[in-house]
Amino acid sequence: MSTAKHKEQSPKSLAFCVITISDSCSKGEAIDGSGKVIVEMLMQNNSVLAHKIVPDDKEDIVRTARELLPICDCLVTTGGTGLSARDVTIEALSPLIDKEIIGFGELFRRLSCDEVGSAAIISGALAGVIGDKVVFCLPGSVNAVKLGTGIILKEANHIIKHVRE
Repeated sequence: MSTAKHKEQSPKSLAFCVITISDSCSKGEAIDGSGKVIVEMLMQNNSVLAHKIVPDDKEDIVRTARELLPICDCLVTTGGTGLSARDVTIEALSPLIDKEIIGFGELFRRLSCDEVGSAAIISGALAGVIGDKVVFCLPGSVNAVKLGTGIILKEANHIIKHVRE
């Protein structure tokens, strides 16, 4: 079956949850601009059932992901994907993933390279399947979430169709 046919047969709308991972946002010391952008973009054709803000802490990230996954089709995180010691989102969620969607990070970095050049190599982006749900991990910058959420909007429905076959 062609990709076009698969997309045609995919769900038209999905339920999303969003987690912002940021020490400063969780303490109220910064505004969560990235999470807001993700929610606004997703709400154009989908529903967003929850948006939570947690600190850069593995246990908090895993606990919140486990709390939200049962109520959504896709979980999108922003923040905590960089190289600093406090950036632990990918390390926290990778063990939960049954199957990684390798192409997501590859495409994200390829498109990021057009915007930021070779600095794109430090852009942490991950997607994977957990049961019959999909998780997408995006960096914390507004530009990165616009790029990543654009990819998600184009492919999440198609991914969910495959995951649930």
